[in-house]
Amino acid sequence: MSRPKVEKEKMANFISIFRIFVMFYAAYLIYACEGDTVAYIWALILTIIAFALDGVDGYVARKFNEESKFGALLDIMGDRIVENTYWILFAVMGWINILFPLIAITRGFITDTIRSAAMEQGLTPFGMQVNPICKFITGSRFMRISYAVAKVVAFVLIVAAKIPVCPNADVVWNIGYWSAVFAIVFCVVRGLPVIIEAKYLFEKK
Repeated sequence: MSRPKVEKEKMANFISIFRIFVMFYAAYLIYACEGDTVAYIWALILTIIAFALDGVDGYVARKFNEESKFGALLDIMGDRIVENTYWILFAVMGWINILFPLIAITRGFITDTIRSAAMEQGLTPFGMQVNPICKFITGSRFMRISYAVAKVVAFVLIVAAKIPVCPNADVVWNIGYWSAVFAIVFCVVRGLPVIIEAKYLFEKK
């Protein structure tokens, strides 16, 4: 009975890792093939797939009751790699200000370090919050989905706007850019409760 359980858990984790490689190839096409219509269309498709897989791995884990601390960490790690790669890539391409990746990476280092301390005490990354409001901001399904949607809209539309044949490219770009601004603000807001409640981890210890 234990064999299928292991295989299903491996499948969810495999999807989490596979999406990183999908994103890497999309990033390569954007960086190495600037101005190439076909390459950028493929980059857009792969970007959409990479973010779609973020929901698939969670669905597989929940569907077969295979949620675990390792799976949660792997999911967070994949999210960090994917989103930080796009922030850095867009800044390198000159499409956005360097502050975008700097803010995202700094926030990620701080919150992930604190969550690592929480893991040592047997807590899940999203289960360390004590205050109900903090718990809602960081771990509620509504906030997590809202943040994910903001990132997806920003990254997908920014890439789409750079495709030479994109209709209404200026409009698409503006929506994508302001979605990126919203995503960065959201990023900081969702990180603050983790920092604020970090004191409980050390008091407990």
